[in-house]
Amino acid sequence: MNETRSALPRPVVLGIDDLRPLPQATRIARTSRAGIELLREHRDTFIDELWLDHDLGGEDSILPVVTLLEEAAFHGEPYRIGTVFVHSANPIGAETVVRSLLRWEYRVRRAVA
Repeated sequence: MNETRSALPRPVVLGIDDLRPLPQATRIARTSRAGIELLREHRDTFIDELWLDHDLGGEDSILPVVTLLEEAAFHGEPYRIGTVFVHSANPIGAETVVRSLLRWEYRVRRAVA
């Protein structure tokens, strides 16, 4: 007997973090520039989870990525994201990210780093 199974689509979980392995992520970017490219690649995709770290090594931070998300929402075309998780060990930076994205009605949760 042939059994046909319909495979459930794998959730899209993206991470932008310079150090953490993020084993639940389907793709990881290690810099803000790579994070922007990753989001652009998924522009027309529903992103189940987006994990963001504030400090990305050296002078790099998540703020260019946050700006991309804000600008998309400003233009009435926000990224389709289930939940944004901010998991930075930098409490002030993390709060900045959370407030910025909440302002544009993204669903955001602070996660323990």
